[in-house]
Amino acid sequence: MSAWVALLLLWGLALSRVTEEALFLDPRPNLWAEAQSLLEPWANVTLTCQSRLPTLAFQLLRDGVAQDPVRLASPALEHRFPLGAVTSDTRGLYRCRSGLNSRWTGLSNLVEVTGSEPLPPPLLSTKPVPWITPGLNTELLCHGGLHGVTFLLRREGDDQFLEVVEAPEDTKAIFPVKRPGGGTWRTELPLPRFPTLNSLPRTGPGKQCPHGCLALMMARPPPPTLTIKTDSAAVLSPGSGVSFTCVATLEGVHFQLRRGEEVLMVPRASTSPDRIFFQLNNLTLEDRGFYTCSYQLRDNLTPWSLDSAPVELVLSDGTLPAPELSAEPAALSPAPGSVVQLRCRAPRSGVRFALVRKDAREHRVHGLLSPEGTEALFELRDVSGAHSGNYSCVYTDLAPPFSGSAPSASVELRVDGPLPRPQLRPRRIGAVTPGRDAVFHCEGRVPDVIFELLRAGKAEPLEKVWSHHPSADLVLTYVGPQHAGKYSCRYRSYPLLSELSDPVELQVAGE
Repeated sequence: MSAWVALLLLWGLALSRVTEEALFLDPRPNLWAEAQSLLEPWANVTLTCQSRLPTLAFQLLRDGVAQDPVRLASPALEHRFPLGAVTSDTRGLYRCRSGLNSRWTGLSNLVEVTGSEPLPPPLLSTKPVPWITPGLNTELLCHGGLHGVTFLLRREGDDQFLEVVEAPEDTKAIFPVKRPGGGTWRTELPLPRFPTLNSLPRTGPGKQCPHGCLALMMARPPPPTLTIKTDSAAVLSPGSGVSFTCVATLEGVHFQLRRGEEVLMVPRASTSPDRIFFQLNNLTLEDRGFYTCSYQLRDNLTPWSLDSAPVELVLSDGTLPAPELSAEPAALSPAPGSVVQLRCRAPRSGVRFALVRKDAREHRVHGLLSPEGTEALFELRDVSGAHSGNYSCVYTDLAPPFSGSAPSASVELRVDGPLPRPQLRPRRIGAVTPGRDAVFHCEGRVPDVIFELLRAGKAEPLEKVWSHHPSADLVLTYVGPQHAGKYSCRYRSYPLLSELSDPVELQVAGE
């Protein structure tokens, strides 16, 4: 982002509202193919790489392998790469990139050059989201990669085409969704040379749509995600503050935070058009309880989204007697993989218990229970180094004035050894076609960690993904022959690091 901003300033663009919006634009270039004649699309082909800003360098990549870069004498917005008649030497999956202040941008969209009929299938996507809600203008974007073709849209299971769009000066077409309802949608991309549309691949009802799908109609947009900032996730004291983050499924929306059914008017800020931060200051005991957030399009005509999953805020004034916390078994250095039970006892019943874990990084609520009796049993299964830390518990009244206890004496739990070894497996079996993506699934046992993909013999990870769940997909984008080899994954929960998974070999077709 810093290079992008510097480049804008270099060309003298003031940071007005227009420029601020431009900062969110994707700097990756656009790539398309042009045929000298649509009647013979592969007889003479040129690939055009169009940059977002004037640049001095362009580079074409074929089947995951970078070609020699092109250096220009003066800045340009695009560069044309002539392929001529498509042969086995030029057939493949292409992307391009442009220079961005002495660095390369990310890769462009994918363009497939087959040299044979029928044309490659187009890519169908949705704007702004893959679902339909009354009042939201959802559109279908069909991207074909070839200039001057005709796009036809049809509904899955329906032989009739809903709409036909000619794109003489473009490689894509936009179809407004005029018939909201359930079902999936797909596109065909015929040329004048191909009169028989029935020869194109099709899918039956209930099958996955290969060219792109649109979800069922929804009366309300899907829910956002609400989280508490890490350093605010402990048991809080009156007078302290807390920060919530609400992330929506689309950009440019209004947000609201609620406690129960009450809409809260609290300070808020945003660093991205799809999320907002709510700040609650000077908390009181009455601020305890469950919080949710939702969003609405800025036109105020569409319904509010479904509510996020609730997040519970725990406050205690420390005026009630401290509970007692004990561990079963009593050994505080359990073997990895075993089960540990932490029992919290209060002097009376009818309270809500919170188990709190403090380690080198954070102080956070680990579990909440409201048993009928005077004690709560918290069970830690399959313990590992991630469970190491100092545990304590508190309890709070379920009725006003919502007083809370002082914390119990802490119990230190130490589990030796690294985090459990994850398992890595490819999402697809067999060799990967050059130019396609290779997707690996890394499955561990610990949530809220960073997953890393490593190649054998390399110390630095190729991909990193943070996941709230104990598993994540790791993607190698635009694979070429140079990516063939053995890969492993691991995950880290600072300062702990798991063992490497057993290796998985990536095979690239043609090698």
